[in-house]
Amino acid sequence: MKASELRDKSVDALQQELNGLFETQFKQRMKQASGQLSKTHEIGAVRRDIARVKTILREKQGK
Repeated sequence: MKASELRDKSVDALQQELNGLFETQFKQRMKQASGQLSKTHEIGAVRRDIARVKTILREKQGK
């Protein structure tokens, strides 16, 4: 997910995206704890996506 794509979305769409990412992160952590997660690099990717969405939300709220 690119920051330029996120900047085109509305605040509501970004909130929904953020909620979905939090849900994905939770599921990945549960899989990792039970030893079922094979692609461990995805945890970091989701974390970075969450940070991107939060940054764009902060930018939009500041304007």
